[in-house]
Amino acid sequence: MEDVLDRSPDDRVQVLDPDGEVVAPDLVPDLGDERLVGMYRDMKLARRFDERMISLQRQGRLGTYASLAGQEGSQIGSTYALSDADTIFYQYREHGAVVARGLPWEYLLYWMGHERGNAALADVNVFPLNISIAGHIPHAVGWSWAAKRDGADRVGVAHFGDGATSEGDFHEAMNFAGVFDTPTIFACNNNQWAISVPRERQTASETFAQKATAYGFDGVQVDGMDPLASYVVTKAARDRALDPEDGQLRPTLLEFVQYRFGAHTTADDPDVYRDEEEVEAWRERDPLARFGAFLWDRGLLDRERVDAIDEAVDDRLAEMVDKAEAYDGDPDDLFADAYAEMPAAVAEQREYLRTLRDRHGDDALLDE
Repeated sequence: MEDVLDRSPDDRVQVLDPDGEVVAPDLVPDLGDERLVGMYRDMKLARRFDERMISLQRQGRLGTYASLAGQEGSQIGSTYALSDADTIFYQYREHGAVVARGLPWEYLLYWMGHERGNAALADVNVFPLNISIAGHIPHAVGWSWAAKRDGADRVGVAHFGDGATSEGDFHEAMNFAGVFDTPTIFACNNNQWAISVPRERQTASETFAQKATAYGFDGVQVDGMDPLASYVVTKAARDRALDPEDGQLRPTLLEFVQYRFGAHTTADDPDVYRDEEEVEAWRERDPLARFGAFLWDRGLLDRERVDAIDEAVDDRLAEMVDKAEAYDGDPDDLFADAYAEMPAAVAEQREYLRTLRDRHGDDALLDE
């Protein structure tokens, strides 16, 4: 197999074409039939999770949510290439990475306003999601540097959007990683839009991948709507980080070229800034349809198995939602860890909520 990391940044890695046909036979990874089907199952779960969360938000049962639809290939494919011991740092859209790590039911709690949802991610080596753009990337590099100094065979993977490359945190983290040879994989999810700002207004560079050159390591473009290509480049990046030929632990920047089918978040209206024709053109590359066609042609999927996967996914999501909505939150959590010494006015607010809850129960808090 060729070393895909040695390609020029504008030579995009692709294994499957939009119809699911293999275009690079030498790059098809030997994953085994069940693992391939498992990857498809997780992609289906990620898509249905996305649809269900948007539905819950529209019903007032969930907070503002960031959709992943269209990006399942990069999120699932790249995470499958990692060890369970590797740590993932993500922005707020990479729910597929959490799915590939087991999707603890508590994850829903975060989107319902409970901090416990973030805490549950630690059990699957995923750092709490980050809302500030690019703020988590230096943390990923710092963690990776610590892993290197400890002699651990682990990499840190930082997911971020194309808009994050305009932030200083991105460049500081890339520079530090290059200088100290940290085992870090920078996963730039180029979904063509940073809210309403198109990719061409984000940078004058021909690619985002080529930005790695300035910091002394490789950058590679990959078809992010192709889960096999996403797997291949991430696996190669991980291997190079942990077992480099020159004795240095080398970071890599991966630019996953893909598209966000839905809105930036449920608070956004993409019809204001993009044409539906553009969206439909990208839907022709849908990662689920593409990978499904590949598996179908190999005899790994048929209608009965697809129906069984769909039923199992829906049952699991229904159970997760039931558990999350039955969770009895503590209003004291709203005040925890906000101040070293709580101001009197804030303490009064806490006592007011405690009194309201004790007198009338949790429903009174919702009415209030």
